[in-house]
Amino acid sequence: MTATAPGRAHRAVTLASSVVGAVIVALDGTVLTVAQPALGADLGASFAQVQWTSTGYLIAVAGLLVFAGRLGDRHGHQRVFALGILGFGAASAGIGLAPGIGWVIALRVAQGVFGALLQPATLGMLRAAYPPDRLGTPVALRASAIGIAAAAGPLLGGALVDLFGWRSVFFLNVPPALAMGVAALAVRTPAAPGPRTGRPAAADGLDVPGACLLTVALVALVHTLVAVPETGWTATTAAGPAVVAAAGIAFGRRQRRAASPLVPPEILGSATIGAALGILVAVSAALLGTLFATSWFLQRILGLDPQEAGLRALPAGVMMVLGAPLAAVLMRRFGPRRTVVAGALVLTLGIVLLARLGPGSTALPIGCAFLLLGAGFVTVMVTTTAVAVRHAPKASAGVAGGLQQTAMNIGPTLGIAVAATLMSLTPGAGVGPPLTVLAVFSATAALLALKLPGYEDPVSTAGPSPADAPPARLGR
Repeated sequence: MTATAPGRAHRAVTLASSVVGAVIVALDGTVLTVAQPALGADLGASFAQVQWTSTGYLIAVAGLLVFAGRLGDRHGHQRVFALGILGFGAASAGIGLAPGIGWVIALRVAQGVFGALLQPATLGMLRAAYPPDRLGTPVALRASAIGIAAAAGPLLGGALVDLFGWRSVFFLNVPPALAMGVAALAVRTPAAPGPRTGRPAAADGLDVPGACLLTVALVALVHTLVAVPETGWTATTAAGPAVVAAAGIAFGRRQRRAASPLVPPEILGSATIGAALGILVAVSAALLGTLFATSWFLQRILGLDPQEAGLRALPAGVMMVLGAPLAAVLMRRFGPRRTVVAGALVLTLGIVLLARLGPGSTALPIGCAFLLLGAGFVTVMVTTTAVAVRHAPKASAGVAGGLQQTAMNIGPTLGIAVAATLMSLTPGAGVGPPLTVLAVFSATAALLALKLPGYEDPVSTAGPSPADAPPARLGR
């Protein structure tokens, strides 16, 4: 009992921390969209200033995720998670007390920095705590919780804003952040069995120049994707792709030459991890772009109010919650390749059906299309996340988690930018043109899935470590 009790406590806290950390981030984003109008009116902020409460956070997160994951690999994911979630909660409390819009924007950027610390750690902790063949279920539980948060966020946010004002949505983060941060610090990671061999090679150093180059590339990419639908192609937005290309090329050269690169060779050169990340970008772009376009269609063309439009899209959220555990079962039964191909094709079918909607469309076909949308996306997301984290060596799990989170941030930004741009270029054409392009995104994910492993699913080129062996009688 004494040998297994610390392991049980550690896994319980790890799973709870991963789930709660992911939920706090997801809930924060969804309730903010509801609170922004009231926030702007109360603080006398312009529309552009209110938008920067989202843009500033997004840029900070996207630019730092991979470096934050590397910090977790070096210093321990629980420590980095604790710092991230406690800082996230403190920044949330600060926003709730902020006297002006400038403070809100600055604290949202700080919140993005702390969010970047905790997000890769939620996956890195799972990789460290669970054997590779048991990662599917924890990842699925995490995905189900995110789905619940995404579905409940607008309803909860609306209720809080109506009853207590916009500041309450930020105070909502504080108690769970404090509780999970303290728990992560209190429960120690069990020592790995066997002789100590020193620090893993992947944690020998921090590639600060590489991190800076990657941050510049990602910040320029996100800023460009956010700005183009709002301002069009100006001198500033046109310079964005050039900055991305230059910083990206310099980053690639740096990774090949650095003694301790930010992204280790076993991850940078892995076709499996690369395909998984590409799939995540494609399907998250397809999903969020589709939700953006269809929300406009439901409200502007069908004349529904926001609540009615949300109810039409509810089957997608329900399927994301219910489908995540099923996705883990399908992955074990049929292998990652078949599971992702099937999920991507289901997602594509849902988008195609939504592209055919017109002014006379009724609730039944809309609901069926959203159901397919949620079922396909969650199947792909759970499977590819498990593949990406599993195929990374344990010493580089944080980097893999950071790359996964980066893909899940870049994809939605890309999808919304594509949908908004095409809708502005084809006024009066409805949602057909943007959804057709977004269906190509999800179909491309099905092609990329052919690079994923079939039934044989090796852990990584580095092989499993002794710590990956399942402790006796711990169960799943």
